[in-house]
Amino acid sequence: MSTPRTPLPPSRLPNVGTTIFTVMSALAAEHGAVNLGQGFPDFDCDPALLACVQQAMAEGLNQYPPMAGVAPLREAMAAKISTLYGHRYDAASEITVTAGATQAILTAILAIVGPGDEVIVLEPNYDSYVPNIELAGGVVVRVALQAGTFRPDFDAIAAAITPRTRAIIVNTPHNPSASIWRQADMQRLAEILAPTDVLLISDEVYEHMVYDGEPHASAARIPELAARSFVISSFGKTYHVTGWKVGTVAAPAPLTAEFRKVHQFNVFTVNTPMQHGLARFMADPKPYLDLPAFYQHKRDLFRAGLAGTRFQLLPSEGSYFQVVDYSAISSLNEADFCRWLTTEIGVAAIPLSAFYGDGRNQGLVRFCYAKRDETLQAALARLARL
Repeated sequence: MSTPRTPLPPSRLPNVGTTIFTVMSALAAEHGAVNLGQGFPDFDCDPALLACVQQAMAEGLNQYPPMAGVAPLREAMAAKISTLYGHRYDAASEITVTAGATQAILTAILAIVGPGDEVIVLEPNYDSYVPNIELAGGVVVRVALQAGTFRPDFDAIAAAITPRTRAIIVNTPHNPSASIWRQADMQRLAEILAPTDVLLISDEVYEHMVYDGEPHASAARIPELAARSFVISSFGKTYHVTGWKVGTVAAPAPLTAEFRKVHQFNVFTVNTPMQHGLARFMADPKPYLDLPAFYQHKRDLFRAGLAGTRFQLLPSEGSYFQVVDYSAISSLNEADFCRWLTTEIGVAAIPLSAFYGDGRNQGLVRFCYAKRDETLQAALARLARL
């Protein structure tokens, strides 16, 4: 009797393995390290949000919602964007609720990118962008952010645009560097894209984590960009519920129509009671309006603690990340340094090399400070040995 055989088709993603986030989190658990690697909070959300979801469940709101999302949540998002960024999206035809921002990005790419289409990605970049483009049959065009500052290089962006360019992905506040784009940057991008048909996927999941009084430079603020953009937001990031995986995409009606064609066949729709709960919780804007001060406190606490080490701190203008240069501490490459830091010092971080296609080593690692103050203090006590 022959041995059962598993046929293996050609891999759609032959160069993709287990993500560095999974690897480092497992290593942190194995060694009892404080995990400042993966980007999620270790504290609970507002109990009032849980109460809103529980109320929706108790009211029987537990069956399939509309494919595009429940009307109250889409209306709440349209109102919020209008108030904060000055652009009014039609809730019915221009706002879609998604199963988190990662699904939103994949769906946007699948909706607009075909075989051979080029998509500009600014490195370092969040790790889902490139596989998403490859799954769509697109061609990844990598443009590096400026070394050291992680500012956009607009000359390089303009030079990368060809007749085959379908889209560019921009992320602000930026993961992993914690840099931000400003209004003038978005205006410059609008000028570059104006004579083209290039679309913008604007990943703005950290929109409420911008510090030192700076406003968030949403693509929705610039009419010329809003007209060609998918603007992506995350309730998980905003309300400390990353495991809920609920986000939104705002886009002009023609782009939304194409987005929803794909959305209805990859997830169809999103958790009903959580949508209703979020819509009710959004009636009070205070939680997201207070978020910059909440996270700036954690940033400042963490940076003050690191000031006594040999780490060189890069600016943390937004998001909940802190990048440090460890070249005064070790000559190990970034991945090996993170393993050493986890196993020997007891604090997990993420190498920036994981966010580059060529895995370049610059002596930089990323910490996440979306943690309880006690967690940050515990990590700082261990890092003080450096």
